[in-house]
Amino acid sequence: MDSVRIDKYLWAIRVYKTRTDATDACKGSKVTVNGTDVKPAREVKAGDVIHVRKGPVLYQFKVLAPLEKRVGAKDVPAYAENLTPQTELDKLHAPVETFFIRRDRGAGRPTKKDRREMDSLYDSFFMDDSSDD
Repeated sequence: MDSVRIDKYLWAIRVYKTRTDATDACKGSKVTVNGTDVKPAREVKAGDVIHVRKGPVLYQFKVLAPLEKRVGAKDVPAYAENLTPQTELDKLHAPVETFFIRRDRGAGRPTKKDRREMDSLYDSFFMDDSSDD
């Protein structure tokens, strides 16, 4: 076997949990091979470079050998080389700023006055005062 479908390959090297997820990613233009968008039936062969967008990270893999059967995580490096730059992997650990205002359970939806108070608190917390320079 010198080539295999891209959706099957991405599932086999454990990029996606299911083959359906891999197919949906291809249909959603989240997968490119050698710089071009691909359909799930696109064949890949050794030497192809695959770019996969998963969330904020753009993963890059080089096909070392095509395979159709899913392999264990320990065996993946024999079939695919991970070329993802460290700057992309750092996006996985980037802090996410969240702001949560606690409300008592059963208090219902906030009133217009409550909403204005929450908005002003949010604005004072996140607005940058550097415009006063």
